[in-house]
Amino acid sequence: MKFCLWPKRRMAAALAMSAAFVALPASAALGGDAVTIDADAAQLQGRMKIARVQRYAVHEIESPHGTVVREYVSPAGKVFGVAWNGPTLPDLRQVLGPYFDTYVEAVRKRAARGPVQIAVPGLVVQSSGHMRAFVGSAYLPEGLPQGVAAEEVR
Repeated sequence: MKFCLWPKRRMAAALAMSAAFVALPASAALGGDAVTIDADAAQLQGRMKIARVQRYAVHEIESPHGTVVREYVSPAGKVFGVAWNGPTLPDLRQVLGPYFDTYVEAVRKRAARGPVQIAVPGLVVQSSGHMRAFVGSAYLPEGLPQGVAAEEVR
């Protein structure tokens, strides 16, 4: 009886490839300019829809895998919030941009496991889910346009 064991290199390669599907590239970074959203939609290979409401615009990108990333853009052209849902988690480094390190540090300091609820000066992040069912949002409290409630970033 023969056993087929993968060499360590093949196993590492398989794990790296599966991780690539979990963290798909996503959209414009939080706090960034709206002009980068088209390039991000191309990178995500997604379809984009834009909805304008009175105080901001929502750029929604849906990947072929079903993950949806929504970017909330102020009248000044800045991304003040992002939200996501779908079967894969977006690349939070790209989504959170310069706020990613702040997020990682806040998560590291948490004692709890499970859904993430981070509220530090200048950044609020909520994220939960499991494989094939992720949901989350992040916003900049100081970046919210006048009259926009934080609950609108979803």
